[in-house]
Amino acid sequence: MDTSPRQNLGITAYRWLKRDIIRGVFPPGEKLLMSALKERYELGIGPLREALSQLVAERLVVAISQRGYRVAPMSLAELADLYDARAQLEGLILRLAIERGDDAWEAEILAKAHTLAKVMEVNTPDELMEVWDTRHKAFHTAIASGCNSHNLLQVREGLFDQVERYRHLWLRETVLSEAALERKRQEHAALVEVILQRQAERAAEMMRDHLMTPVPIITEVMKRQGLA
Repeated sequence: MDTSPRQNLGITAYRWLKRDIIRGVFPPGEKLLMSALKERYELGIGPLREALSQLVAERLVVAISQRGYRVAPMSLAELADLYDARAQLEGLILRLAIERGDDAWEAEILAKAHTLAKVMEVNTPDELMEVWDTRHKAFHTAIASGCNSHNLLQVREGLFDQVERYRHLWLRETVLSEAALERKRQEHAALVEVILQRQAERAAEMMRDHLMTPVPIITEVMKRQGLA
């Protein structure tokens, strides 16, 4: 596999640019000027073009014929479709995971749930959001991994990438208050209990409901910020 310095720079550019788009540093519809990107990331045109091409494939960036690139637009219709697709897929994956998962799978879910519940041991709101989000993803990934399907997990990851900009609006809005964290802790504990009891249909229904809870908040934020 090619791990040349050039390829590494392309990966670096991709990660930085994707993070900034998700966090709204570059808002929907903004033109991504190569000169500004070179200055911000201190990278050459080659790695930046590689990064932009990858982000076009992930539908976070739109290529404009002969006129460069823009951040992809956001819409309430896309919000609803992405969250519904993600919730439906996660429900399917969870049913398969309950059918196929072993004792090691159960143990990993419990470990990740325990780590997530202890996330208050951080200092600033930004740090709290970063740590909680990382551990939250790890918790849900541990649950999904039991399905033992590489292809389903790949589709899941792609949907997660597309939904990230919308999720970040929810994270920023709640700034993960103690009340928001407590609600999520209760939802996660109830979900884990039903998963360990191997109640596939009930667990799938709870997972879908759990994943849809941010949608009304995101909708309100988008309307307030003129994104809808």
